[in-house]
Amino acid sequence: MKRKKIMLHLLFILALLSFSNVTATGQAALCGDVNDDGAVNIVDALLTAQCYVGLAACADEAVGDVNCDSQINIVDALLIAQLYVGSITGLQCCNTTATPTPTPNTTPRPGSNAVEFSRQMGAGWNLGNSMESMGPGNETAWGNPKVTQSFVNAVKAAGFDTLRIPVAWSVFTDQANYIIDTAWLNRVEEVVNYGLNAGMYVIINEHWDGGWLNHPFYSNRDSLNHRLAVMWEQIADHFRAYDNRLLFAGTNEVMNDGDYSTPTQEYVDVQNSFNQTFVTTVRGTGGNNADRYLIVQGFNTNIDHTVEFAVIPNDTVTGRLMMEVHYYDPYNFTLNTSSNINEWPSSEETWANEAWCDGQMEKMRIHFVDRGIAVILGEYGVASRQGVSGFETSRVRWNRYVTEAAAANDIVPIYWDNGVTGDTGLGLFDRNSGAIVYPNIVNAIVNSVD
Repeated sequence: MKRKKIMLHLLFILALLSFSNVTATGQAALCGDVNDDGAVNIVDALLTAQCYVGLAACADEAVGDVNCDSQINIVDALLIAQLYVGSITGLQCCNTTATPTPTPNTTPRPGSNAVEFSRQMGAGWNLGNSMESMGPGNETAWGNPKVTQSFVNAVKAAGFDTLRIPVAWSVFTDQANYIIDTAWLNRVEEVVNYGLNAGMYVIINEHWDGGWLNHPFYSNRDSLNHRLAVMWEQIADHFRAYDNRLLFAGTNEVMNDGDYSTPTQEYVDVQNSFNQTFVTTVRGTGGNNADRYLIVQGFNTNIDHTVEFAVIPNDTVTGRLMMEVHYYDPYNFTLNTSSNINEWPSSEETWANEAWCDGQMEKMRIHFVDRGIAVILGEYGVASRQGVSGFETSRVRWNRYVTEAAAANDIVPIYWDNGVTGDTGLGLFDRNSGAIVYPNIVNAIVNSVD
């Protein structure tokens, strides 16, 4: 990934020196075709870069503003270049014909085992507090704007290669039979396509969703598994034609609500049964789901509980399962914004410094990656404390270290972004404009994954 970025920047610099006689011809009919020659290629990227530095006239925004943010800048040039080299598959301008959006590919990518496949996924980013906000079905209910193609393009342009979309699926037209509203299925599909169009891997899951799964008791096991199976059968069937760039994750942080102690055997038995129900149900829908990469979770996605208690589900194919955990250690630094633990590494909570992080990631590699089960670090991050001097430096340091430790152990790191860029938030981007609000954290993450 680093090499590709460097090559693109060098290409632009060389182009500014050697193509200074190329000029834009104004508005064209195709998004990104700034010289109106009927094709979108590297020349259009070079012209857009020249526009950005003032060496050429800018094309009309209708064709040059390929991420629809009302300006033509280096991001547009990079997106056009990415289209040219095949890193993304489409552009979307505001007021002209879009570059073609691909239909779902019915042919899976060439087979590789889950660990090999996961090495292609790069650094990941969570579209948090959008598609899982409890409206129900209202992605703006928790304060974030409606998701757009241009915003997802901006996330990809920042260097992220995987998009995790937390989803609440309990938007029913028939509550008694758990029938998901078709309009909601279609809207989630639109957002999935935003990620695929941008050239990203995409993960969808059954997220918190009101916490209906967080009652892991033997007395509930059959009823909860029935609901999970009915819901995942609909979801999987809806996306069965999509290729393996789309991954399914069965649940999220399943636990007994409010109980953060070591889980009982009852809890883990029921939670493990959810993973098996998910895998069995998805495989039964056929199509590309027959060998799609599927992500299961450890108890509460806690690394120690996962290593101790997780049971790998039985599967009809080999080498297609991944295990998901999350990492927010130490809590008093990462998420407890009222804590006086304001630096990392900490001189007070020394238990969760670098050696702990290394050890946790190594556990996941030894117990899963080395045995052919890929690992997804589905969430990690640190909430901002804008009024605390020096905190941001430690926040950048923590994110860099955790990302490096994950990558060093063949674990896919996916940062948790809740869309809040103010105090106590974990947002990295302005969800309206796509602008990077915390470039030091973004760079620390994407530059830590080769």
